[in-house]
Amino acid sequence: MLHLTIPQDKIDSARGFAKQITHSLEELLNSYSSVTIERTVLRLLGIDGALEDGTPIPNYIVDQLKSKNALDKGVAYWISNAIVYTGLSAQEVANSVKDGKLELTQIAQQPTTEVIKVMNDLTQKMIDHIKQQRAARESYFAKYGPRNTPSLYVIVATGNIYEDVLQAKAAAKQGADIIAVIRSTAQSLLDYVPYGATTEGFGGTFATQENFRIMRKALDEVGAEINKYISLTNYASGLCMPEIAAMGAMERLDLMLNDAMYGILFRDINPQRTLLDQYFSRMINAVAGIEIQTGEDNYLTTSDAIEKAYTVTASQLINESFALLSGVSPEKMGIGHAFEIDPCIENSFSYELSHALLTKTLFPHSPIKYMPPTKHVTGNIFEAYIINAMFNMVAQMTGQGVQLLGMLTEAVHTPHLADRALAIDNAKYVFNAVKDFSSEITIDKEGFINKRAEAVLDEAISFLKRVAEQGLFNALEKGEFANIKRAQTSGKGFEGVFRKSEDYINPFMDKIKQELNLD
Repeated sequence: MLHLTIPQDKIDSARGFAKQITHSLEELLNSYSSVTIERTVLRLLGIDGALEDGTPIPNYIVDQLKSKNALDKGVAYWISNAIVYTGLSAQEVANSVKDGKLELTQIAQQPTTEVIKVMNDLTQKMIDHIKQQRAARESYFAKYGPRNTPSLYVIVATGNIYEDVLQAKAAAKQGADIIAVIRSTAQSLLDYVPYGATTEGFGGTFATQENFRIMRKALDEVGAEINKYISLTNYASGLCMPEIAAMGAMERLDLMLNDAMYGILFRDINPQRTLLDQYFSRMINAVAGIEIQTGEDNYLTTSDAIEKAYTVTASQLINESFALLSGVSPEKMGIGHAFEIDPCIENSFSYELSHALLTKTLFPHSPIKYMPPTKHVTGNIFEAYIINAMFNMVAQMTGQGVQLLGMLTEAVHTPHLADRALAIDNAKYVFNAVKDFSSEITIDKEGFINKRAEAVLDEAISFLKRVAEQGLFNALEKGEFANIKRAQTSGKGFEGVFRKSEDYINPFMDKIKQELNLD
């Protein structure tokens, strides 16, 4: 593999500032919760379903408790107390609340030992199920062999889960290793998860637990046909981040787009809400063995890929540090970046190689998620095909983990099956053609590629130091990231953040911390 020569003390310095930034927020992470986290606890307790108007039962219960100023105790207590009182299951209690037959806060306090036992039993039952799903994934890989590296990552985005299944199966048979079901436009801004299978979505398909179940079943079926485990990914982001992570863990998704900063910067979701939700969602992903994927490529959609390269590196290090706080291992961190330099720039390939190699150097144990050229791709499909080939060449030479394939019709229309097949053929050819090429060449310590990578890291260190000194929230308010200003107490979902009471309990967070040795 190609090797950069960068002083270790610089890498350590960058990580140190990132750690300072994230660890300064431990008071927030430990003392506050959100309505999304509480809805996630309800789902993990085994509660699902929706009212006639489509309102999910977890939303209804959390809203009821919030209106009674009782949410700061945590939903787990109220449901467990009701189970002891009624002898009903968690779902039956939830249905009784929905039907107006039970008022959780009006039930007399039951014996604490019995309430805790019910809570712990339900928690262990779900944790066992999630671990069984993790074991099933590992058994499939043991049976069929490990995932290819770089893995061919292909998207489906019809809006109809059943059409997505057809396209996903076709992509798998053509050679895809990972199927990403793109979410319907703006689902990240919905403060609820739609219920059941969906057949209408704009620009993608709604992320629901039933849709996850349908696609997982389909990929297992096609995997049995072709003797290969096909991985599945979706988006644990937006206002329902931990809920979607929980549903993915229950239904055996394998990867999740799960960024700490994306919702703040690019969806104007309140910073406190986002940071709380990512903390719990990543714990769930960690215990489920789900590979998280970060979204640094988004910085380059609004900023120049050369001028602002350091913001990508800085965000990668912050994402890594937040992930470590949640117990995610480096092997499950799909740190993101992108091939987005203007192809008209002289030596653009050398810039791209330098940036990709810097990412791999900083995160040698991570299955790096490499995003394709889109910003500068035009309707010239022949040029796009060449650029995608160069993108694929960088990936193979620098050992990227997950290759989101570029489409020759990127700027024309949603890819047809033939477009996807050509993208897979392109990647397969290039990966094979330059398979061992990087072992035959070296990077000159004094050459452009090495110097450029070190310069980007130097800028990232200066940036991280500045953010660490002023604090993440102040830096966000000043627009230090992507030139976008976000205030600590504004943005979507702020009203859903609350301080925990002294007797608050989240049994799943407590149990997962034990499982991951985070205490």
